[in-house]
Amino acid sequence: MSSHHQKPTKAGGFPSLQATFTHVLRSQHTKQNLKNLLRVNQTDGFDCPGCAWGDNKQGAFQFCENGAKAVAWESTGKGVGRDFFAQHSVRQLTKQTDYWLEYQGRLTEPMRFNAITDHYEPVSWSEAFSIIATKLNSLSSPDQVEFYTSGRASNEASYLYQLFGRLYGTNNFPDCSNMCHEASGVALISAIGIGKGTVVLEDFDAAEAIFVFGQNPGTNHPRMMNTLRKAAKKGGKIVTFNNLKEVALEKFASPQSPIELLTPAATTISHLYLTPKLGGDMAAARGMAKFIIEQRPDKIDHEFIQQHSAFFEDYQHSVTHTSWDKIEQQSGLTKAEIIQAATVFSDSKTVISCWAMGLTQHKHSVDIIREVVNLHLLCGQIGKKGAGLCPVRGHSNVQGNRTMGINEKPSAAFITRLEQHLSTSLPRQAGHNVVEALKALHSKQSKVLICLGGNLAAAAPDTDFTYQAMRNAELNVQISTKLNRSHLQVTHDALILPCLGRTELDKQQSGIQKITVEDTFSMVHASTGMTEPASEQCLSEIDIVAQMAHATFNHSGSTQLNSTNHAANKLDWLALRDDYALIRQLIENTIDGFNDFNQRIEQPAGFYLGNSAAELIWNTTNQLAQFNPSQLPNSVIADCSSNAQTTASSAEQQAIFLLQSLRSHDQYNTTIYGMDDRYRGIKGKRNVLFMNQQDAVQLNLLEDQLVDIQSIANDNIVRKVCGFSVVYYDIPRGNIAAYYPETNPLVSIHSVGIGSYTPTSKSIPVVITASTKQVISVAQV
Repeated sequence: MSSHHQKPTKAGGFPSLQATFTHVLRSQHTKQNLKNLLRVNQTDGFDCPGCAWGDNKQGAFQFCENGAKAVAWESTGKGVGRDFFAQHSVRQLTKQTDYWLEYQGRLTEPMRFNAITDHYEPVSWSEAFSIIATKLNSLSSPDQVEFYTSGRASNEASYLYQLFGRLYGTNNFPDCSNMCHEASGVALISAIGIGKGTVVLEDFDAAEAIFVFGQNPGTNHPRMMNTLRKAAKKGGKIVTFNNLKEVALEKFASPQSPIELLTPAATTISHLYLTPKLGGDMAAARGMAKFIIEQRPDKIDHEFIQQHSAFFEDYQHSVTHTSWDKIEQQSGLTKAEIIQAATVFSDSKTVISCWAMGLTQHKHSVDIIREVVNLHLLCGQIGKKGAGLCPVRGHSNVQGNRTMGINEKPSAAFITRLEQHLSTSLPRQAGHNVVEALKALHSKQSKVLICLGGNLAAAAPDTDFTYQAMRNAELNVQISTKLNRSHLQVTHDALILPCLGRTELDKQQSGIQKITVEDTFSMVHASTGMTEPASEQCLSEIDIVAQMAHATFNHSGSTQLNSTNHAANKLDWLALRDDYALIRQLIENTIDGFNDFNQRIEQPAGFYLGNSAAELIWNTTNQLAQFNPSQLPNSVIADCSSNAQTTASSAEQQAIFLLQSLRSHDQYNTTIYGMDDRYRGIKGKRNVLFMNQQDAVQLNLLEDQLVDIQSIANDNIVRKVCGFSVVYYDIPRGNIAAYYPETNPLVSIHSVGIGSYTPTSKSIPVVITASTKQVISVAQV
């Protein structure tokens, strides 16, 4: 890191507290939001609208800096209604930054796009539901609708939404999981028979070692930092594999510790910090296994392997025939570094491995994650206290959404339970994931896009392709709290339907409602907002979904498409809207693990769904945990074919770099809270490119010089972003990093993970050239 951009010496501390209160003050709801923060993640409070890390329910403060930002961002005094949309055309709004769009405030009334005037105009709720019902009943196939879901939707909203879609006749449920942790689910289901982590929060207290792969919790899951800090202070060894040196994984000062808050003191987090090449984590884990198998065979848990696993001999053969040369070349780490990590792993009686999108957004992500699983099976590090696997999910209920049936490939067992309870037949063929949905919209095979939250336009890859796909929708329905980029990708009919936020009171006919969420540890707990809604015109997500379904299945123009679906007509959708306990009763009747659902959410910390693999029950085809004997890939780069350089001008003469997209510290998913990235020393800008200084010098690039970045693919489409400022950073040579969604245009819609369909946003081959463009000033607020 150069003198231009100095990252801090520690994460957290007093600057974190300052940032928290700065955002609370800017919300224009200061007093209310201070009260909100005291109820975040508390019993009888509301679940943080940010990340899915678990809660310990101990202490008055259960929020982190970015959680506070999420609360303040949602509960704001600013509003966006008819006057705003009368003043701004869609064309004008497309010129604004994502930050500016969301900073305008909460959406306060339903709006409909008028293609003639290019403005959104007020529409009544009843008319909005009628528009949706008329369109859905006019289609020739239910598979012409894409039901997208964000990870912020509650269990109740998600369940009702998938019920609506399936009774309508489709399994088209693209969701945010398809773009982040899909590889985790695929890998874990195939290896251990369940797509969730096997540990609970208390296991971190008993772990002798914690391995953190491809994750930056200081920014993306800040509450996790207190868990890691506690483990480090107790003598637990934290081993980090991360492509960039992130300050929070080096030193962290808890804002809840007076000494660390007010002095330079901080806790050293990582016992060992390794920076592999992008995509090199599989080779690193393979090297650890090679050392253990060949040099420390006494550390192999043969009893566990014999009793609980299959294919160990095949895996062992694959490991021993993997050369150290290939391991070092692909991982970017030395044999000595890998042995250090392997020694910690094999010497520890209890080990937890955590990971996030640094592992999941590669071409070979499923194999990468399965290699981590292999390590745990090798040493019997699963199914006991303090040991196991922990994919760290992103948004607050992304795991719960999947449990509720938001899945384009539902299991036969799940569909059978629904069919038996509803006395009807439901679609069983696989529906569309995000990439497939965008392709279907792009080719006009699909006609309608309904988004339950999220910002698909900013989250999805291949921005030009995604924008065009969304614009092709004959009806684009966005259920949202704030204005975002997805509302602007319209050329035909479109609706913006404003919904309640997590912080707000949800009053229905039966009284104040609770919703539930599932955290990354399979804990289900209730959430109750306390703030008065931003507008009387804001409805709950459940209310909106229920009224869409009611209007669709009871529409006067109902066609043969759904008129024969007696189950849909028999369901009292409005009664479900009036009392969410009725939805939870449906969930209890159709999904395992939710017995006495309405009673169990009254428990102070909610209840644990359980995990079969943690109990050493393997729901795989042969009822055993599966070692994965895959070889290391020939190349970690997607689209690395001989003709892949055709879209980069003179690429043969240019150095090819591997780019990863990532978030700034003032960002959560696609929501941009501000233009700074305090933990990386960036102020007032987002179009930056993090590079190794030696790489930059070799290209004759100075720090802060503007460059253009062009990705390499084999489809003859030019994908390029311009005017990015070079920042020297501690990152392996040949690797670079930049923020998303700014670099989403570089990710080909066709470049996806094998077996997961997850966009390869962490391994984008690119070339860099000095920019001819001048700095485009960012709109400040």
